[in-house]
Amino acid sequence: MERRTIHRLDLRGLLIPLSLLKVTQRFRALKPGETLEVLWREPESPQELFRVLPHAAYEVIAMEEQGRANPYYRIQLQKKELLESA
Repeated sequence: MERRTIHRLDLRGLLIPLSLLKVTQRFRALKPGETLEVLWREPESPQELFRVLPHAAYEVIAMEEQGRANPYYRIQLQKKELLESA
């Protein structure tokens, strides 16, 4: 049974520009196949993230709203193996 490595970032208290910087820094450090789970408060954050990460570099594993009294959003991105172009 293969174990997946999941890295977590809780950015529920940060503004979007700073949270995007932290996510892109952490994502670059991931190895292919590893997963980054991010928690946010702002519903528009995932769309902003998709603008700064290369689409070919990740696969969305999960994206959902959580919490009732204080809703927040959770997204999991798995880093893909990038193939060298010939």
